[in-house]
Amino acid sequence: MNAFVDVSFFPRDAKPLTSYRKFWAQRFGTAPFLPMSREEMTQLGWDSCDIIIVTGDAYVDHPSFGMSVIGRMLENQGFRVGIIAQPDWTSAEPFKALGKPNLFWGVTSGNMDSMINRYTADRKIRTDDAYTPGDVGGKRPDRAAIVYSQRCREAFPEVPIVLGGIEGSLRRIAHYDYWSDKVRRSVVVDSKCDLLLYGNAERAIVEIAHRLAAREPVQQITDVRGTAFMRRETPEGWFEIDSTSVDTPGHVEAHINPYLMISDQAREQGATCAREEEAKEVAEGHNAKNIETDLSAAVAQARTVQAAIQPLTFVPNPALRGKGTHKVPPRDKSVIRLPSYEQVKQDAVLYAHANRVLHLETNPGNARCLVQAHGEGATARDVWITPPPIPLTTTEMDHVFDLPYARSPHPRYADENGSHDHATKIPAWEMIRFSVNIMRGCFGGCTFCSITEHEGRIIQSRSEESVIREVEDIRDKVKGFTGVISDLGGPTANMYRLGCRSPEIESACRKPSCVFPGICQNLTTDHGPLINMYRRARNLKGIKKILIGSGLRYDLAVQSPEYVKELVQHHVGGYLKIAPEHTEGGPLSKMMKPGIGTYDRFKSMFDKYSEEVGKKQFLIPYFIAAHPGTSDEDMMNLAVWLKKNGFRADQVQTFYPSPMATATAMYHSTRNPLRKITRDSEKVDVVKGDKRRRLHKAFLRYHDSNNWPLLREALKAMGRADLIGNGKHHLIPNWQPLAEEGYQSARRKNSTGAGAKSSVSLSTAAKRLGQPKKGQLLTQHTGLPPRKKG
Repeated sequence: MNAFVDVSFFPRDAKPLTSYRKFWAQRFGTAPFLPMSREEMTQLGWDSCDIIIVTGDAYVDHPSFGMSVIGRMLENQGFRVGIIAQPDWTSAEPFKALGKPNLFWGVTSGNMDSMINRYTADRKIRTDDAYTPGDVGGKRPDRAAIVYSQRCREAFPEVPIVLGGIEGSLRRIAHYDYWSDKVRRSVVVDSKCDLLLYGNAERAIVEIAHRLAAREPVQQITDVRGTAFMRRETPEGWFEIDSTSVDTPGHVEAHINPYLMISDQAREQGATCAREEEAKEVAEGHNAKNIETDLSAAVAQARTVQAAIQPLTFVPNPALRGKGTHKVPPRDKSVIRLPSYEQVKQDAVLYAHANRVLHLETNPGNARCLVQAHGEGATARDVWITPPPIPLTTTEMDHVFDLPYARSPHPRYADENGSHDHATKIPAWEMIRFSVNIMRGCFGGCTFCSITEHEGRIIQSRSEESVIREVEDIRDKVKGFTGVISDLGGPTANMYRLGCRSPEIESACRKPSCVFPGICQNLTTDHGPLINMYRRARNLKGIKKILIGSGLRYDLAVQSPEYVKELVQHHVGGYLKIAPEHTEGGPLSKMMKPGIGTYDRFKSMFDKYSEEVGKKQFLIPYFIAAHPGTSDEDMMNLAVWLKKNGFRADQVQTFYPSPMATATAMYHSTRNPLRKITRDSEKVDVVKGDKRRRLHKAFLRYHDSNNWPLLREALKAMGRADLIGNGKHHLIPNWQPLAEEGYQSARRKNSTGAGAKSSVSLSTAAKRLGQPKKGQLLTQHTGLPPRKKG
């Protein structure tokens, strides 16, 4: 076994989760499921709930679902917690189902932002919802956090509302909203919540619950990290740092010619030399009085001139402010004023500036409070955002994941057979049913990703013992387990226990990524603890296979050949998904992703170790179309690379501007907030408009004949008609097939139809797809030749 001790500076700064005195209601014990009805409350002996959590997801009592983690955490503190899942939001009545909460409402839209859950990257409505029984769409409203908060206020106006979840995290300041194509106010303003909790909120929710239970008014709870709330003015004793504008060029003094005499230099500046003026006055005085010059007079005059010379006075250099004796305001009493909502709404450059400042203030070790004004005049109010929460220690992580989860959907969702595997199956639960989350956070800093804004850059890892206990629980308690663990991972599969070598450096660092443009020299890349965990878990009795389903950071993996070998030879089920995202330097630099050369290095290791054990395995690279900074030529080069390497992208990911992400700021402002923002700062090529977004997507699906007319037109306009032809070196042919010969995915659910009725039967097409020819191109979804299916 591998002992692990937290070396981060963070644990010293936070009260342990297990140190609070439990609330009196702990005497009721642990509920098999948190109640969703009055009947269940009665069975538990409750007359009321202390806290009611309203969520946009179906209630699955599993540590991968936010409402379950928060609910069980509060239950562990002694509170009675009820769940209202996916209520009918058209009236306040469903929100009264469990009665009035004694302490507060906990509101979340669910594990996903409700708009991303509801709409595709092309703004089309999705017909499914993986977090709903039966995969049925439309069970939650658009902007669910706002709607649920309004209904809670209507149901019981006097009860405080605490908003949380990823939708709140991504919308805590004024943000660009892709679906309305405008900048919206902070969700704190629109939802009228009393407190917003962003990030992983166990630490904050426990403290807030105990303080509200002690009858402290919610308006006075303004010192909890990881929260946002409304204020009228900055309190006394705080130092406000004005960051409401970007730097603008001021007056620049002309350079002085060093070869001019002092008097000449003065004339160049429109002035005269003081000594020259003094000498002139003395001379005129002598002429007027007609006094004879003698030695004594000369000596006296010399003394007069010497007395007139003033000593030099030294003043502090403004350029050294903060580095010398100048006192810097303490960080714990400093607040940065961002440009107001009204400013960022009208000025895209200021929006990019505000986004950059926010991302610079994400390290819990040095982040300062942020404030952003909403409204003008008498109606003006500030959204005040405290620094990010202190990450959980390994002991606290174990405590959270060791809570008594049922690891199953609530019995309310069971079908007529009492199971959750058929008509009422919840796809999101099915996906994580036999998986184990071993860590949180990500220091990759990918600009299109929202993990940093929500979970932060600091990796929070569980102990090996805790992970092994959960694997054993799945083996012994979860119905339907066949011996295969589908994943041991997290946001990134191989960041377990990785972090900064120095607590001092970690507390001062303000870099958005630890692995871009290269791996930081202060970052540990030892995969030893992860390797030991893999070996121990797969050797447990009753465990046939441990798969790794989370995305892999391959630029870290190549630093540990032993890890790659262990992964490839024991934990890959035929294919492994990784995400190079692109092949060209322009878009990769805007994504903060490594070059494609690192992918090639990892692929060679992958192939080598697969061959050693006689396994035919495939890498599944994922790519993004239409990301900011991507030119048409970049997408063309990517398409050529895909064909050269034999990939057919079955599922294409088009850039989705999620609120508050750095890439979304690029998309909206056309500026690059990875660098200092000025009026003349670097402009980014942004892919907007349906036609150009379709073109970039078409390049990724170059093999689909439906895209060939669009690609032919684009290639000719780009001067690359040489890629059109019938040879192997051409990207697309110069002929167009009949409708029935159009491309169809091996997985019919994800296929793109030909656009016309086919004379070829589906069974014939399936047989054709089920018998791939030697060397047939691979699909991205599986990385394997299409399966033989009837």
